[in-house]
Amino acid sequence: MQRFLTLLTWLAFPVYVWQGLGVRRRTTRMLPAQGPVMHEISGQAPAVSLLMLGDSSAASVGIGNSEYGLAAQLADLISKRTGRAVRWRAAGFNSATSGQIRDHVLPNLSADPWTHIVLAIGTNDTKNFHSVPRFKREFGGLLYALRAKWPEARVVWSPVLEFTRAPAMPPLLGTILEIRAAEMNRMGERLCLERGAVPAPRLPITDAEAGFASDGFHASEAGYRAWAEHLVGLVLDEKRPA
Repeated sequence: MQRFLTLLTWLAFPVYVWQGLGVRRRTTRMLPAQGPVMHEISGQAPAVSLLMLGDSSAASVGIGNSEYGLAAQLADLISKRTGRAVRWRAAGFNSATSGQIRDHVLPNLSADPWTHIVLAIGTNDTKNFHSVPRFKREFGGLLYALRAKWPEARVVWSPVLEFTRAPAMPPLLGTILEIRAAEMNRMGERLCLERGAVPAPRLPITDAEAGFASDGFHASEAGYRAWAEHLVGLVLDEKRPA
């Protein structure tokens, strides 16, 4: 049934283009947050080394300062839970897809000994109407490359969020993209389990008004905090994915 619905989204492609262009015209393009993209939090040894890798969410787009972004807030929670020092870096970029991170970002990252890697990727693959086979090739290749470069790191993937909950999304466009997101997430979870990564449960959006930035698409400070709280236990292997 799900694959049949995904096929129907191709028939709805003209609606996607029409409504997508309308959203783009109405929405102000937000820039990455100001502030550091890498930082250290003092604490006990051994230190946790956290790499946040992905799209605009990893770049803290939607807020003013990176200290309230996903990477910084996750690092803060890790430090408070463990008492350990945390060194973190955010390597995220507006509009990035899995293939772009695999081909243009990962090869240019130094081989620092990251102990934990969090992937926030897949939204643009879905939004750009990439096919599931393409996502399998590009996201799967990204996972292979990460495991080859950091074989001992704990890699956690945060799947595509609910498009229908984003205030900027017209209901029909949100439904079309949500159908495609379900297929992307299903494939992403399968690839993670096959290739040594951990798929996180989907982030439950309980308060869309507070959780989204003024553009109605990216997270707010409160949204990034809720996201970090959702991930921290799984990143530290305190709980298993549902």
